[in-house]
Amino acid sequence: MQTPHRFRSKRQLCTYSGLGIETHDSAQYRYVGGQVQRSKKPQQIRGLNQNHNHEMKEIFKSTATRASCGTGPFRDFYAALLAKGMKPEMARLTLARKIAAITLTLWKRGERFDAKQLKTQAA
Repeated sequence: MQTPHRFRSKRQLCTYSGLGIETHDSAQYRYVGGQVQRSKKPQQIRGLNQNHNHEMKEIFKSTATRASCGTGPFRDFYAALLAKGMKPEMARLTLARKIAAITLTLWKRGERFDAKQLKTQAA
């Protein structure tokens, strides 16, 4: 990764690390009665992006797997996702994305980890 300032946002880091979700949308607009209308069909989720740094993906996913099995704030975050009804593999992906976001934030700011950063609203 070389420098944290290479990434403007956590979304860019997740995409670089292979944790970015790919969506595809075709036929976003259609003609109805001579007028152009936006289609009500939702975007299709195709999975994680294919062009990524394989080592970074392995690091974040294995860290999430280890954190979900241990004790501490990451385990609590994972358990809360499961309690909401999320599938275990999606909860681990969300945890990996959260760990990547926290890593980027701490690296950019030069701060130490604080468990208060594990808010559930954004992953």
